[in-house]
Amino acid sequence: MAIPTSLVLGLLTSMTVLGPHGAGAIQADHMGSYGPAFYQSYDASGQFTHEFDGEQLFSVDLKNGEVVWRLPEFGDLTRFDLQNGLASIAMIRAHLGVLVERSNRTRATSVPPRVTVLPKSPVELGKPNILICIVDNIFPPVISVTWLRNGKRVTEGVAQTSFYSQPDHTFCQFHYLTFVPWADDVYDCRVEHWGLDEPLLKHWEPQLPASLPDTPETLVCALGLAIGLMGLVVGTVLIITGADSPERSSQWRRLPGPSGSSQPRTSDPWSTKVFKPACLNGTNLCPMGAPMWLQH
Repeated sequence: MAIPTSLVLGLLTSMTVLGPHGAGAIQADHMGSYGPAFYQSYDASGQFTHEFDGEQLFSVDLKNGEVVWRLPEFGDLTRFDLQNGLASIAMIRAHLGVLVERSNRTRATSVPPRVTVLPKSPVELGKPNILICIVDNIFPPVISVTWLRNGKRVTEGVAQTSFYSQPDHTFCQFHYLTFVPWADDVYDCRVEHWGLDEPLLKHWEPQLPASLPDTPETLVCALGLAIGLMGLVVGTVLIITGADSPERSSQWRRLPGPSGSSQPRTSDPWSTKVFKPACLNGTNLCPMGAPMWLQH
């Protein structure tokens, strides 16, 4: 966008403050404002707006010559005469000469805009969606925004809002693109403004989670992994339950003799036998009352 030899911007704001009656100091509960309205010598463009509590209700664009409600429902509740908005812009235009002389023909300082691109809804391939290009910190309110898909300009399914005023006296504008996302498509929001040394391209492409290909090899691998994990779990359970079962535990039962004395266990926990201690060396004779042990 070439920088023009001169740019004159006129602003007019008329505010209405609504507050409690009888208050000593003004304490505004709500504020309605007719403005900011502006006219620019570049391209003979201008806009008249009406705001309430800092939110725009409608605007009148000089080029389009129509009243644009921010929400269509607002137009069902009230009416606004288009000629009143155009008359406000014409009044600013008539005073431009005076404003230029008072400013010593000082040009407006251009501010670099900020650009953000995001989808309106979560992205799903093949399902219609809307890309939103938010351009804020705009001053002066002269800007060119273009949508690109795979490097080529897109003119269908595009829309934009009027300029929204900001508390720091800059402007914000929203641009929309209706599209169907596909994995191979990439998009750019191209912004041209006098505050930029060159056009600014804000890139966007679908960010989808990586997924494994749905092939027979992948399914077989996943099935084998599931079976292996199941076998590991079942084996662990069997080991735990087997270790706690009575059949795997070494238990001793004492076969008491008349005297009720006891004998220690042998070192072989897995054998099953009945034995008695040799009471007399080299013989099988034991005194009455000697205890006997059973291991199983």
